[in-house]
Amino acid sequence: MEYLKKETGFNIKQIFPDTFDEHMRMVGQGKVDISFTNPYVYVKTAYRYGEKAFAQVIEDSGLKSFRGQIICRADNSSIQTIQDCKGKRLIAVDLTSAGGYLYPMGLFSDHGIRQEDFAEVDFSHGPGGKQEKVILAVYVGQYDIGLVREGALNVVADRIDIRQIRVVAHSKYYPGWVYSARKDMAPEILQRIQAALFKLSLDDPDHRKILQKADFIRVVPSHDAEFESIRELMTVVGIDLDK
Repeated sequence: MEYLKKETGFNIKQIFPDTFDEHMRMVGQGKVDISFTNPYVYVKTAYRYGEKAFAQVIEDSGLKSFRGQIICRADNSSIQTIQDCKGKRLIAVDLTSAGGYLYPMGLFSDHGIRQEDFAEVDFSHGPGGKQEKVILAVYVGQYDIGLVREGALNVVADRIDIRQIRVVAHSKYYPGWVYSARKDMAPEILQRIQAALFKLSLDDPDHRKILQKADFIRVVPSHDAEFESIRELMTVVGIDLDK
């Protein structure tokens, strides 16, 4: 935020909604000018409130896309394939999570498995750390399988032996996190924010510190059409944008 304030000359304030649902409500109420969200939430706010994508991050992997994972305990011999997940207890991150719900559910759908085919479906409730909560719930045996975004296991590597967790399958790659602006933002304001974000470079020592803390390597231009695959996936999974 300090970098953006300095580069743009704007008084920028960061807001931390506890949930994506709260974030979307704030967008609808006009309380958010710039959003940084997963692409699933972006598609919803674009549809409901006219948000416009203008940038995406390139992650440490070098990609501006990511995928979801289906995980289980490594010693759970009853789960070897995606089909083995039927009839099992499942925990996901949240209904608004891309890697921790939508992407893996798309993979299940590709294999003819629907939400009603599981013995139980639950979500990681409460603010913050939901990916970690899913992993820990599978680790202690509370659930048979969990849905998380790729890379989430590394976050808990200092808390549990992640060798005790096995990845059953990966989803396809889909668009990653996105910056979007409210529909009526003045173009000259948005352009200054874009320029500041696109200027960030690992070659600059000060910028490198910012990027390393943010866990991405640069910011690149983006536009709404890049998220059509998310809209198609939502249709496949049976998600109504009006709900």
